[in-house]
Amino acid sequence: MIEKAQVLLVGCGGVGAIAALNLEVGGHAAVTAVLRSNWSKVISDGFHIKSCDHGEVQNWRPTKGANHEIIFTIKSNQFEVVNSIPSQSEACFDYVVITTKNVPDCPPTIADLIEPAIVPGNTVIVLIQNGLNIEKPFLQKYPTNICLSGVSLIGSHETAPAFIKHEDSDRLTIGAFTNPHVQQEEGDASAHRFIKMYSAAGKTNCTFTSDVPFHRWQKLVYNACFNPVCAITGLDTGRIRLAEDTVATLLRPAMQEVVAAAKAVGVVLPLGIEDRMINIDPVTMYLRPSMLEDVQKGNLVEFETLVGEPLREGLSRGVLMPTLSFLYHTLKAMQWRLKEERGIIDIPAKGEYPQNI
Repeated sequence: MIEKAQVLLVGCGGVGAIAALNLEVGGHAAVTAVLRSNWSKVISDGFHIKSCDHGEVQNWRPTKGANHEIIFTIKSNQFEVVNSIPSQSEACFDYVVITTKNVPDCPPTIADLIEPAIVPGNTVIVLIQNGLNIEKPFLQKYPTNICLSGVSLIGSHETAPAFIKHEDSDRLTIGAFTNPHVQQEEGDASAHRFIKMYSAAGKTNCTFTSDVPFHRWQKLVYNACFNPVCAITGLDTGRIRLAEDTVATLLRPAMQEVVAAAKAVGVVLPLGIEDRMINIDPVTMYLRPSMLEDVQKGNLVEFETLVGEPLREGLSRGVLMPTLSFLYHTLKAMQWRLKEERGIIDIPAKGEYPQNI
């Protein structure tokens, strides 16, 4: 019998649910899923998944499930309830896999939230998230732990609580972030172990990379440009391409700036990558990037890691980035509005604030 790795998976939306399913179906992992908005629906009915890789999966649950305050364990249809996030005294986790959106400007951070589950030097942290420099808070807080990068290409969305529509096959690239306190060989070996576990069911294309920065910068050519342009204009990717000169004046210049910033930090991206990313999907897919959906739902957006970090990396090395600067500061203002709408920040009443700001 295979001894299953114990996996804590944080964030079980479109990407996380498919990740949990891959890990469990392969038979090499038992997943404890940290659930949020879909928690009560998963308790009552499980996940309903329509997947191009797995087919239709009804009433499915990971081995265990939790929200940020309550944990339940499924045992003969009975739920064991406790009032804390699982800690290493309750369950020894080999991996903590994070698939949430990354909003570092709205604490507490995920790095802080997962602390009860981390054993220094032992627990492997896997970041299946978009953006740049996302590993830094984890390496600072857990310097002796291996931290893996997961760059995911997947068309999977949660269309309603616990309803997952997975239309584009799961492709996941795994590698180890550079950590001065951990030998690179150890990180690479850990990445290969995770790939074997994740791929065991034969339902996904999970591959290794020794060049994590390349894959992260390459995806940013799309994510740092299409996401903000769509979120700000309210147009999907197809309409952006149909809308007069939007590609020429906003999208392509932003992509060229990301490519130049990548080159400034030593990452040379393929020639013509801008055209490839602009045309990566058919126009008539009318794809709505996650940032556009978040803005329209009133959710906070992950603009700091997608736009702010490549912008700061480029500007600090003398790269001119006027388009990305505009996109970043526009998103920053929109985020402020979203925080006010959600009650995260308060504004002064009339007459309580100096006028000469």
